[in-house]
Amino acid sequence: MKNLFLITVLLTTLTSLAQDQYVKGMQKAFQFWGEGNTHEASNLFERIASAETENWLPYYYVAQVNTVSAFGERNEEKLTRQLEKAQEYIDLAKAISPNNPEILVQQAMIHTAWVAFDGAKYAMTLSGKVVALYQKALQLAPDNPRVVFSKAEWDMGSAKYFGQDIAPYCEDVERALQLFANFKPKSEFHPNWGKDRAQATFENCGK
Repeated sequence: MKNLFLITVLLTTLTSLAQDQYVKGMQKAFQFWGEGNTHEASNLFERIASAETENWLPYYYVAQVNTVSAFGERNEEKLTRQLEKAQEYIDLAKAISPNNPEILVQQAMIHTAWVAFDGAKYAMTLSGKVVALYQKALQLAPDNPRVVFSKAEWDMGSAKYFGQDIAPYCEDVERALQLFANFKPKSEFHPNWGKDRAQATFENCGK
């Protein structure tokens, strides 16, 4: 009985220490990212992911850091490295958490980064995939503000490209803002981005 008690205490202590390391590691990775040290942030998220093999969040953030860095990148070799790493890690995140709307949005963002880099080369093959991803995400989580806003942002970009009215999508952005106002992430590290960008988009809607 005494041995069982000691084993229980030991396991509880080890679990607590591991959790503490995870929290500190994630906080440090976000600090790097906030300071603009994307390479360090990506590397730390990767190390956390290697230890947290059943947690989709660090894999998701490796993908997100590299995707966000790819937007605006004009060096094709560098952009390819970033987006290939993003794809590798979002695939791992999908395996851990299938049918996750946050992961679907991130996958759509990876495709969008390719289209933004070279629309003539990638739009025909990837645009349909982006639309399908957002439709699936919306079915799974119709009240997720990132799903609603990201889909609206894509739809606005498509409408502008084809010379169509973006007004209907401004309404979607407004709805996303209403959802952001009441959104509570499941934890300190669950996705909670997009509100500021949605606000800026709405303020410039139709201008």
